[in-house]
Amino acid sequence: MLTVRQVLEGPGGISRRTFYRWRELRLAPACIRPPNGELRVRRDVLNDWLEERAEGAAS
Repeated sequence: MLTVRQVLEGPGGISRRTFYRWRELRLAPACIRPPNGELRVRRDVLNDWLEERAEGAAS
């Protein structure tokens, strides 16, 4: 699982503010909150989320 920091540093890089805004709008990839309280994103979920947003992707 990836930390929020790892997701932010990923392809294209996005700001922390943008990521949390996307979460508010339910546009961000699905997150998991383990017992330590820190958000995590499964790598496969992030990859699928990115693939769905690729230009030319089937609707």
